Amino acid sequence: MRFTICAAKPEDCKDIARMIMELAVYEKMPDQVKISHKELERDGFGPNPFYQCLVAEVPEEHKSKDGHTKVGYALFFYTYSTWKGRTVYMEDLYVMPEYRGKGIGKALMATVAKVAKEQHCVRLQFSVLDWNKPSLDFYLSKGAEDLTAKEGWHFLRFHGIALDNLGLEAP
Repeated sequence: MRFTICAAKPEDCKDIARMIMELAVYEKMPDQVKISHKELERDGFGPNPFYQCLVAEVPEEHKSKDGHTKVGYALFFYTYSTWKGRTVYMEDLYVMPEYRGKGIGKALMATVAKVAKEQHCVRLQFSVLDWNKPSLDFYLSKGAEDLTAKEGWHFLRFHGIALDNLGLEAP
């Protein structure tokens, strides 16, 4: 199947928001999604973008049963390692179920890696739910390391009241 991978444009944000919700449903956390396509536009396409995004598109003749031609995305941003230097964090990699197994996910991830290398990044990092064996197996087959198993890292988060309370402790 033919498809293209390109940088997302502001007008793609409605499709990206749709696929974010589809991914959240797959991950059994749809109630966690609080972002709108307007926020995606603001945060990704303003004067200081917080993220970059790639979209996978199929030709009109291969559109989804619901009429979509945007069938996947990879959303990523830059971070920094004090040990290694420039890093890309891939927040999401998603391909609609009916388009999986056609090389789209691999192409999205490879393009993120290519962008990372062009930006002199030394690593690509991301998280995978522990029960998502198909994705974990896919990443491992491409050479990813499971740092939880290898080095014992835990991925932690402050949010909501905990973030508010922590901020109140600032001098």
